[in-house]
Amino acid sequence: MTSLQPVTRTGAAHRLAALAEEALGGPPPVRLRAWDGSETGPAGAPVVVLRSRRALRRLLWQPGELGLAQAYVTGELDVEGDLGEGLRAVWAAARERGLPPPRLTPADRARALATAVRLGVVGPPPPVPVSQARLRGGLHSRARDRAAISHHYDLSNAFYGLLLDETMAYSCGYWAGEGPGFTSADAQRAKLELICRKVALEPGARLLDIGCGWGALTLHAAERHGALVTAVTLAREQAAYVRERVAERGLADRVQVVCQDYRDIRGGGFDAVTSIEMGEHVGDAEYPAFAAALHRLLRSGGRVLVQQMSRGRGTPGGGAFIEAYIAPDMHMRPLGETVGLLEAAGLEVRHSESLREHYVRTVTAWHRTLEERWGSFTALVGEETARVWRLYLVGGALAFEEGRMGVDQILGVRPVAGGGSGMPAITRHWYEGLDRL
Repeated sequence: MTSLQPVTRTGAAHRLAALAEEALGGPPPVRLRAWDGSETGPAGAPVVVLRSRRALRRLLWQPGELGLAQAYVTGELDVEGDLGEGLRAVWAAARERGLPPPRLTPADRARALATAVRLGVVGPPPPVPVSQARLRGGLHSRARDRAAISHHYDLSNAFYGLLLDETMAYSCGYWAGEGPGFTSADAQRAKLELICRKVALEPGARLLDIGCGWGALTLHAAERHGALVTAVTLAREQAAYVRERVAERGLADRVQVVCQDYRDIRGGGFDAVTSIEMGEHVGDAEYPAFAAALHRLLRSGGRVLVQQMSRGRGTPGGGAFIEAYIAPDMHMRPLGETVGLLEAAGLEVRHSESLREHYVRTVTAWHRTLEERWGSFTALVGEETARVWRLYLVGGALAFEEGRMGVDQILGVRPVAGGGSGMPAITRHWYEGLDRL
């Protein structure tokens, strides 16, 4: 009788899977396919394709999320099929099986290096992808903040014109209606109207829109509510765009567009101040001063609305990829901490509303547009930047879906002497007809 000997698998995928199993304390929840054609892993699982040895070299020099992101955006690593389903399956497996994040001991590192030598991936660090942010200067200095904002928002107005709907609103929409007839643009108009109602805009009211983006709220407030708006942005491309739209719509007597840092805003006495997904860029240490500025800029009895992303305590939020490629130096905190900082500045927080599920739908709509117009995006900004945005939008939607990130509208009031707030006792009118704008 001939004895059967175990088959030794020596392909790159098998060596890497064995190494990953040691590091994770369990088999990896994905299937691996390597550059040499070898493949291993559970059948039916998402397939991670390593197209080049350089992907592993990146992980040797930059272990973890950032190295993986660099390999993905350069095309050295890919996920076969739907990227969102692949990431969802990996997160689900990590939760269900309790796989810990890799913690490499010195012995683990030695084995990894030996495997890398055998696979021929040892070498100098690969060049950093050109799409990765390169900031200089002190954290949240004016110059660095301007560069951070420019990295993301000055990508080009043409790019955002391809990605966004006709409102050019680049923030979470409010999905007040259901069915295919209610579009992303409808959700954005509902969000803009809800904000205007919450801050009680009326003709002649003075609104300060900090971080105005491409002017969606500014234009809505001026046109539909007759507000006098000061729109502030650090991004020159955005400022130029908003000025053009203001001129086209004949709103020059109602809208002033200012390209400056919020810390340089002078004056005050505004009836309302809005900050729509701008507070994430302020910074942790700087947020108390930001909250104090909101209080200072409001008149007594005025209202402030902050729409801001958050993260759960102990859950990953932005992460290394977001901070390196999308929003450098961003900082998110749990909702309660933001509310505490606003209250410490003297604002009375009167209403808070989570839009987390709304952001899943908003980001999913942006991602669908990206895929439908993939050829136009790559022609405009190149394959690498398009892949950055695919990873950003897919990962972002999943983070909101699974509760690792949130987004909230927080309404505050600067109380008048004696404690009056001017707030209505009942707020259902805020939501009436938002599905029919």
